[in-house]
Amino acid sequence: MADAYIVALTLLSARELSEAQLRTRLTRRELDADDIETAIRRLRADGTLNDRRVALAVARLESAIRHRGRARVLQKVRQLGIDAAVAEAAVDEVFEEVDEAALLDRAITRRLRGQTPRDLDERGRARIVRGLAGQGFALDAILKRLRR
Repeated sequence: MADAYIVALTLLSARELSEAQLRTRLTRRELDADDIETAIRRLRADGTLNDRRVALAVARLESAIRHRGRARVLQKVRQLGIDAAVAEAAVDEVFEEVDEAALLDRAITRRLRGQTPRDLDERGRARIVRGLAGQGFALDAILKRLRR
C-alpha cells in the first residue's frame, strides 16, 4: 500500500488541487483515513497545499482566459470545495485587477457576432441575456449595456 503523503505529492505535481479535491482523490484510492489526515496536515504545514493559492489561480483563469463574470468565477471556485470566505476573498482580489465592464463588453460583442442590440428580436435578446447571465455577469449590468 502506498504512503498517502507520496501519493498526495504525486497528485499535486500534476496539477494544483484544493484540500477537498486532494482528500477525495486520496480517499478514492482507499488509503487509510489517518494517513490521509497526516499527509494533508503535513502538506498544509509546508505550504504545498494552499486553498487560497488554488482559489486565486482558478479565479484568474476563469476571469482572464475564459472571460467569466464574478458570479460564475465564485461558483467555480466554490465547486473546488474551497471555504466560502477564502473563495470570496480570492475572487474579490482578482476582480480588483479586472475591468468587469470591459469584460462584459467583450462578451456582448462576441455574442452579437457583428450585429447591434437593436437588430435583435426579443428571442435573440433573451438568448443573449441568458447566455451572459450564465457566464456570471450581473443582470442589471447586462441590460444596461444592451440598452446603450
